[in-house]
Amino acid sequence: MFCKIANGELKSEILYSDEEVVAFKDINPQAPVHVLVIPRKHISKHSEITQEDQAVIGKMHLVAKKLAEDLGISDGYRLVINCGERAGQTVWHLHMHLLGGREFGWPPG
Repeated sequence: MFCKIANGELKSEILYSDEEVVAFKDINPQAPVHVLVIPRKHISKHSEITQEDQAVIGKMHLVAKKLAEDLGISDGYRLVINCGERAGQTVWHLHMHLLGGREFGWPPG
């Protein structure tokens, strides 16, 4: 599903897009701001990243930081990457959740 969004085959509210990374609003938001940041390259889950993915993983973090600033949540936000079914991953394409606009507790979930 996320590959189709990245390729423009499936509609989504895109907030950022370049040749390596796409960011779009989550269709089931868990906070006032809930954005997913994905690599265009298909990587199923975090445990499958390799040394060659280092640049795109860093780029995902820089995009999340920029979006937090643009969306007015740079004073406090959470980044989440679920890895595997036991951690709550339901879409098998690496994605980072950018969440903000409300208070978050600790420990999470």
